Amino acid sequence: MKTAGPPGPTGSDGLDLIPFRGVRYVPERVGSLAAVTSPPYDVVVRPDGLQHLQSADPHNIVRLILPQSLPPDARNALAATTLRRWLSDGILAPDETPALYVYEQRDGDHLQRGVIGALRLTEPSEAVVLPHEDVMPHVVADRAALMRATAANLEPLLLTYRSEGNATGTTAVVERTVKGAPLLSTTTEDGFSHRLWSVTDPADLAEIRSDLAHHQALIADGHHRWATYLRLRAEHPSPTPWDYGLVLLVDTARYPLRVRAIHRLLHRLPVPDALAALTGHFRVREVPGPLSHALEALADAAAHGNAFLLAGDHSFHLVDRPSPDLLTRTIPADRPAAWRTLDATVLHSTLLDHIWHIPEDAPEHIAYIHDAAATVAKAERDGGTAVLLHPVREEVVRDLARQGVTMPRKSTSFGPKPASGLVLRTLDDPPPGTRA
Repeated sequence: MKTAGPPGPTGSDGLDLIPFRGVRYVPERVGSLAAVTSPPYDVVVRPDGLQHLQSADPHNIVRLILPQSLPPDARNALAATTLRRWLSDGILAPDETPALYVYEQRDGDHLQRGVIGALRLTEPSEAVVLPHEDVMPHVVADRAALMRATAANLEPLLLTYRSEGNATGTTAVVERTVKGAPLLSTTTEDGFSHRLWSVTDPADLAEIRSDLAHHQALIADGHHRWATYLRLRAEHPSPTPWDYGLVLLVDTARYPLRVRAIHRLLHRLPVPDALAALTGHFRVREVPGPLSHALEALADAAAHGNAFLLAGDHSFHLVDRPSPDLLTRTIPADRPAAWRTLDATVLHSTLLDHIWHIPEDAPEHIAYIHDAAATVAKAERDGGTAVLLHPVREEVVRDLARQGVTMPRKSTSFGPKPASGLVLRTLDDPPPGTRA
């Protein structure tokens, strides 16, 4: 079998994943691997989650992915200084041999395995990596500033692809690899177990690369990081390490992901005002708690049309049956029907833009939170409104992405997401065939 050649285009129109020298925590230098990991930066709920992670271990990865400093413009410099210090002190260390990394997550009966590597970046027009959500420019600017300062990919984004479901190619390498001893094994406080293996055999690397060259991928989590990768690549004329970005690729034919909703917290809109503005436009009913029961009511309503659950006043309000005339007036007609009928579309085009007049990209007005209970708790504490959504089906997401149609930002939450802190990629260690 051929060996893995130097990085660069494979001559195909598919994915090009190459090995890299992963930077990992040295177990002997930290309290525990679980204590230094974190959810992805956009899942950490500020300030509670941030403070909890910072106190878990002085070397928690959150100090790099969400640096805290005053003034704010010093945060990225602080992250860069911290990264250099941890490398020089031996807290973090690069692996000696470039590798791809098989990553396993397990939560009860749910098992997910994928491959972490450096993926050659492609433009949307090439239809190799398909986004399905819009991004917020200020978030891309924030992530770009952090990556520039640290010259590192601090956490992988999550991509999915679909094989034929057979134990060949990448899947065969993954299944062979997990029979050996892992590089690391840990269980985080959320109950997930994590294991990581390295793949360095040239034949295995070639088998993965050849297989993936025939696939396209869907961005499951990390649209802002992908947009950041593309921005930074444009700033660094090829060939450079910036031509590649750190990703986790999961074959959902073999390991289906969970799809959940991302909820909204409207900081400055009290629940009574939110409900009053809906009069004559939606049906509004109070439903009994607890939250789990109210979410079941939301799921039942969402099976028949657009539906949302509002909370924040220690009650739950089911909002459904929007006025057809209102939808006609507020939703763009130049998109596929599957897009026009998304709950996220109705939320952004009709509720936020037309009824509540809330800018969707203003952090002082709106927050995007993955956990329903956390969204409700913050709304109750702060006097705002929690807007809870029911998740969209994965096949709808993939179909729209293939049509080149992006969903409203933060429409979905695929998971489980890779834990941050298990393996990093620094860009001062270029792959063969590139220049620094």
